[in-house]
Amino acid sequence: MHEYAIAYDLYATSRKTAIEHKANQVKKVCVEVGKMAMVNPEQVVFLFDVIKEDDPLFKATLLECNEVLPQTRCSCGYSGQEIFVCPGCGALPELVKGREIMVTSVELEVDE
Repeated sequence: MHEYAIAYDLYATSRKTAIEHKANQVKKVCVEVGKMAMVNPEQVVFLFDVIKEDDPLFKATLLECNEVLPQTRCSCGYSGQEIFVCPGCGALPELVKGREIMVTSVELEVDE
């Protein structure tokens, strides 16, 4: 179940960010999840909620997962979303986007 490992990494990354910035609260964590990453975003959100349960920094944290559609390109010049067969030449196109899982922002509450 790799969703657990992903949820834990998201928690650890955002917790480290919160500690580095001396935050009182982590409000929101935004993540881009590529459709080709073969991850169930709902499971990641559920597991993140379980992991953060006992951490006071995360008592009201929202994990927002945004799905990223695949982007491909081919040596014939094709660029688009076809992942299996290039509509221009019939070759296998190269996947250039859509496999990543990336934290895009962490919203923190910090005393001034």
